[in-house]
Amino acid sequence: MTALMMDWPYDVSNIETPAFLVDRGALQRNLDILKDVQDRSGGKILLALKGFAMWSLADQMMAALPGVTSSSTGEARLGREEFARGRPSHEVHACAPAYSDADFKELLTLCDHIVFNSITQKNRLLPIYDEHLNNGGKPVSFGLRVNHGHREVEVELYDPSAPCSRMGAPRDQIPEDGLDGLDGLHFHSLCELGSDALERSVIAFEEKFGDLIPELKWLNFGGGHHITAPGYDVERLVRLIKRIKEQYDVEVYLEPGEAIAIRTGVLVTTVLDIMHNQMDIAILDTSATAHMPDVLEMPYRPDVTLDGELAGAAGEKPFTYRLGGNSCLSGDVIGDFSFHRKLKADDKLIFLDMSHYTMVKTTTFNGVRLPSIGHVDPETGEATIVRRFGYDDYKNRLS
Repeated sequence: MTALMMDWPYDVSNIETPAFLVDRGALQRNLDILKDVQDRSGGKILLALKGFAMWSLADQMMAALPGVTSSSTGEARLGREEFARGRPSHEVHACAPAYSDADFKELLTLCDHIVFNSITQKNRLLPIYDEHLNNGGKPVSFGLRVNHGHREVEVELYDPSAPCSRMGAPRDQIPEDGLDGLDGLHFHSLCELGSDALERSVIAFEEKFGDLIPELKWLNFGGGHHITAPGYDVERLVRLIKRIKEQYDVEVYLEPGEAIAIRTGVLVTTVLDIMHNQMDIAILDTSATAHMPDVLEMPYRPDVTLDGELAGAAGEKPFTYRLGGNSCLSGDVIGDFSFHRKLKADDKLIFLDMSHYTMVKTTTFNGVRLPSIGHVDPETGEATIVRRFGYDDYKNRLS
């Protein structure tokens, strides 16, 4: 995850914390870019719910996007009930490493496209689809996720093409009749990357699987596309999608999550205490491990502001603090930052670019309260909290 958001123009002095806030104006700017790409290329861009699933803003997002993609029955149900609800033309897709029989049966009632991760999964589960149709179920388009082994991602944790990856079928695992019953192929080999990386990935895909494309109705280029990030070469993306559509006469899908939500929101926190142990330490009412786990997993260093001023690296500004979370995990540390003034209890800190891969990954570890979720009207600057969490959210996960 790359911190690219450099400002938050709204007053947070009266905001309850911790709280995720999404700027609807910033979200719309991203959606406008994505709609332009679709209009000019003819491709379809789906919202990957694994990255951003703020369903209270579904109306705004689905005005620009043709649907969502999911990785579980829970995400697929949310996609059907909240994002595709009342929108007959909107699609719900699913792609996961494997499906149980029960999950597959449920996905058949929720999805328009389902992608298998292997030929063995396809062969085992397609007979269930025959039963589904015989019982009056709706038709579903099926595809196969493939792995061309082309690597672009530096961090192996996020690289679907890493050696021994469980993501997608290598070419030698697809028999001559392997695509029977399938309409498409799916590959995913990017993470926070540009259209140059996608173009190289597509060429590698064509080299290994191009002979199979004439049999197909659609191709899905997966996620990891940084389309709305500064400096992204949108024109290259448009040319690439148009080439594939014209050359192979197929529908082209992309399914980013980050491109929809990048640079749209923040996590507002409050300083609870200042302590000293060889260095000054600020304890916040938020947690890296529970509220922004990618800080530890990726890892990465988020941008932070105090009084609207961006914090610096340790020692860069007059007052350096280690920012610590409020869980009991010893390593619940967000990082070392320097500020233009001393921190004190009740100060509000704003972590920037905190919409994507945050809300969807929070946990109730330690019983720490989940951050509230809200959005801001860009015209009035008014924040609306749409969801608050409490004890029941922690208790109901357990038994």
